[in-house]
Amino acid sequence: MSFTIPNLLSLLRMGLVPIFIIAVHYGEPRKALLVFLLAGVTDALDGFIARIAGQQSLLGAYLDPIADKLLLTSAWVILAIPSQTQAAPVPLWVTILVLARDILIVVVALVLYLAAGVRRFPPSVLSKATTLVQVSAVAVILVAGLAASEASRFAVALDFLADFFIYLTAALTVASGLGYVVNSGRLLEQKDRPDS
Repeated sequence: MSFTIPNLLSLLRMGLVPIFIIAVHYGEPRKALLVFLLAGVTDALDGFIARIAGQQSLLGAYLDPIADKLLLTSAWVILAIPSQTQAAPVPLWVTILVLARDILIVVVALVLYLAAGVRRFPPSVLSKATTLVQVSAVAVILVAGLAASEASRFAVALDFLADFFIYLTAALTVASGLGYVVNSGRLLEQKDRPDS
């Protein structure tokens, strides 16, 4: 087991998750936003350092996506809990879609691995776009919450923007989930074809 700087940054990101949840729960949007941004910085740094310093490792290949998913999933769950300080609460059905897509991906990947020995699941452009929009939506929701708590003149516009990102997240989540199922079917077909 190699505890490189990138791996330590991934562990730090995991450690920020409970702090983020506590900040949101106690209605402290500024702290929640700062923690979320700090987590984003550690995510960018661990990948950059791993490539530049040649510190890529098998442990890091697991820790990095786990840390990302833990933070993002926690954010969608906590932001779906009704709160008086939240400018744009996330509808529960959107959070359920986000979680269902992640569960679908894990289950299909496991089935493909066990049934056909498929080990690589390269993310599609749509899947990457979905993750980017999910992250952006959380950031915009937190900014909207901060603006509302400070009675900013931009609060209404940010609330509208947060709603837009929430519904865009829902649409892309469904589309990328369906795309993942279709791509998985293609992977199975390719695996079943006899070598030419």
